[in-house]
Amino acid sequence: MARGMAAAAEIEQEIGLAGDDALVLRNEYFSQSVDASAMEADNGNAWYDAATGVLHLMVATQSPYEVAEVSAVLVSKSKFRLKEVDLKVGYTVGYGTKDHSIFAFFCVVAGLYGDGRPVRLANDRYEQFQMGLKRHAFWMDNTLVVDRKTGHFRIMTGHFKNDGGGRANFSFSVGFVGATAAQSIYYLPKSDFSAAAIASRAVDAGSTRGYGTLQSMSATEMMVDEAAEALGMDAIDLRLKNVFKSGMKNTQGAIPAGALRNEEILLRAREHPLWAQRQAKKAAFDAANPGKRYGVGYGHVQKDYGTGAEAALAALEFDARGQVSFAHVAHEIGTGTTTSQAIMVGDILGRVPDVTEYGKVRWPQMPLETTDEPYTMAQADEDRNSANPRWTPSFTSPMSATNSVYYLGHATRQAAHALVELAIWPAAKSLWSQGIGGGSIAPYFVRREDIRMENGLVNAGGMPPLAFEAVAAEAHRLGLVTGVTVHTFNRWQWAQADFDVPGIGRTRLPVDALALRYGDGATAQTKALMTLDGWHFVDRAAVHYPPAQRNNAGVTYYAPMATLAEIVVDTASGDVTILSHHSIMECGTQVVPELVSGQLQGGLAMGIGHALKEYLPLYEDGPGDGTWNWNRYELPRARDVAVWTQTSEILAPLSETDPPKGIAEVVMIAVVPALANAIAHAIGKRFYDLPITPEKIRGALA
Repeated sequence: MARGMAAAAEIEQEIGLAGDDALVLRNEYFSQSVDASAMEADNGNAWYDAATGVLHLMVATQSPYEVAEVSAVLVSKSKFRLKEVDLKVGYTVGYGTKDHSIFAFFCVVAGLYGDGRPVRLANDRYEQFQMGLKRHAFWMDNTLVVDRKTGHFRIMTGHFKNDGGGRANFSFSVGFVGATAAQSIYYLPKSDFSAAAIASRAVDAGSTRGYGTLQSMSATEMMVDEAAEALGMDAIDLRLKNVFKSGMKNTQGAIPAGALRNEEILLRAREHPLWAQRQAKKAAFDAANPGKRYGVGYGHVQKDYGTGAEAALAALEFDARGQVSFAHVAHEIGTGTTTSQAIMVGDILGRVPDVTEYGKVRWPQMPLETTDEPYTMAQADEDRNSANPRWTPSFTSPMSATNSVYYLGHATRQAAHALVELAIWPAAKSLWSQGIGGGSIAPYFVRREDIRMENGLVNAGGMPPLAFEAVAAEAHRLGLVTGVTVHTFNRWQWAQADFDVPGIGRTRLPVDALALRYGDGATAQTKALMTLDGWHFVDRAAVHYPPAQRNNAGVTYYAPMATLAEIVVDTASGDVTILSHHSIMECGTQVVPELVSGQLQGGLAMGIGHALKEYLPLYEDGPGDGTWNWNRYELPRARDVAVWTQTSEILAPLSETDPPKGIAEVVMIAVVPALANAIAHAIGKRFYDLPITPEKIRGALA
């Protein structure tokens, strides 16, 4: 800590001593409080059955396991007898506002005192504005030092403050993530970022989409654009000089995972007609349209996904008839996870599950213990706890941090791969080996990696295609593994463990806990192992958790997004009309392209609202007074978002083995600075407070 403060002092001294060879740009930015405006307000049903001691719940939440766990603790400390919390989780929409929300526990308390009757609590829209979690307002004090000759960034500093309202919720984490993300797509040789979360009398703020990075990266992008103008450089050329490349360290010292493709995106954007023709189009448009001003702006960001303590559970099995069943902790909050998880199974097994269960909170086959301190536990304590084969740093994660496709999907993919390895491949080989001379497989040399599963068929290396049902029946006849449950943990790197699998031997998997179910033909000795709801929990032989220090180096997984925005400003009214926008994104392998497209379009609409329209006063005149609804709070509509003239392109994966990347948050960010920069291009005035309203534009032009 002392070394860090000393380095920060040296950086401030260097900024103060910067000479004429450096551009020193200092700006203060403000990003407003907004309502996430999920169409489904907070709600829940609760019924406490005193006769059985069962608390029945159905609540709108992004954190099902947390709700079940905290409800159990809450009731256990009351006068009410508790045998079980029966939580049913329905589909919901939250954008972060139903994560770590206190509303679910109001439902619990109401249910306990409901006199044995079911109770429903549901906010109306006024109540939702009054108490629903908001996006944090951010104040940002930024400095950027650029070498005038080379255009290379020397130093960037940012000191941020966010307003969390009266309850902390995720305010500290939001501030921290905003600070770690402030470098955006740039390599910074020297940097100093800090964040402070403050309590206030405002409505509570939470983990709303963007999670601090919307605020900090928008300011960075607006600042880079201004620096390019001051240096007389093309704004994309300046970005190319400073772009963060694979193998470089981020501001916390970590080297990001995999290939970073921001340079490729920048080159595509520079050649796009919106950018390449912007000056000529502006001159022609402005001359032909008195009182109107044309502008094009660019924004480019990369957003981390995940929390540094991602944990998940997934179970996948098939019966002797070949019916596939799948269960997962993930549940639907509008991102399409219940579709994508099933399709991930289908991509590996060649058929999607017949039966699915999402939002599952009871996992009797996984008798895991956790101290649930994945961020703060000392390394020595974690090493000691790891000796317990049933200990894990965290049991499971909520639906947050764009974590479903990569992190929660990792559990899905590992369960499916394990089932192929332990059941499908040996069962298929058994069928191909039947007959004279060792069957049809004997003349060929067929390897495990040759197996292909598509359209309900199993094939490999020219073998006769096998129906999945036939392979499943053979796996059961042989008593092979026919069900796999995995627990996964990621701290910016995957935990791995060794397991002694009956009939297979020592196996290393990128999971930290494993339970198996065996086929009908298993020996009595093997079946006797299945003591936990028909499952065999396999105590791991060894485990390798990522070092606790990993979290001090911040994030490693990034997804990038860039947006070009074409606008017209009416200089009399101050109105901004979006003519078109074009986005370029890289998300690895798309699981469901239609869902990616939907996320992209929805995120862009949210970003447009944040940049131009949406605003909540923080204190006495704000939503806490109970008078706010959508009659006062302006959301963008189809006419505001260039619904028919927006375009996008997704970079193709580098190979068929590229993993998918989480993009649900990044899709809304780049358009915010793109619009601010487009307005600056149009009227020659820069704005540092969001939203950029007609009133602010008229004032700047007065």
